[in-house]
Amino acid sequence: MLITGGARSGKSRYAEERTLELGARAYYIATAEAYDDEMRARIAEHQARRGPEWHNLHATFDLVETLRAHDEGPPRLVDCLTLWLTNMMLAERDWETAVSTLCETIPALSSPVFFVSNEVGDGIVPDNALARAFRDAAGRMNQQVASACDGLVLVVAGHPLEIK
Repeated sequence: MLITGGARSGKSRYAEERTLELGARAYYIATAEAYDDEMRARIAEHQARRGPEWHNLHATFDLVETLRAHDEGPPRLVDCLTLWLTNMMLAERDWETAVSTLCETIPALSSPVFFVSNEVGDGIVPDNALARAFRDAAGRMNQQVASACDGLVLVVAGHPLEIK
């Protein structure tokens, strides 16, 4: 299932709740890199909210490999795809092939996976080329992942709206 929404919309909290509905234990697959104090604080806030039922994994780039290595076990939560995309774009990796590989992999996975991703296309057109490229890439990625997933939820102001 893909869970999307704006910044601070409640999508991560909702995804955590949905993941734990499927089991007493779960994998939390984090994609964030802490490049500064503000990001370290955000990561710490997320970690403090989660309890001992979560086993934390990290996948800066190797998301597909991490999903495959931890299949046939507890449900998994990937938080978040837009940070994974950011990592790839900043490292000048082939994000399009990585997203295609992810989308080909999703239907073959046995254990449930919840993906969190930001909806970034609702605002104004960014004023620089990198930001516009990211917005466009995130929109394409979200469309592809939504097509590969069996469910899609938009979270707005802490309230989920089931799309598919």
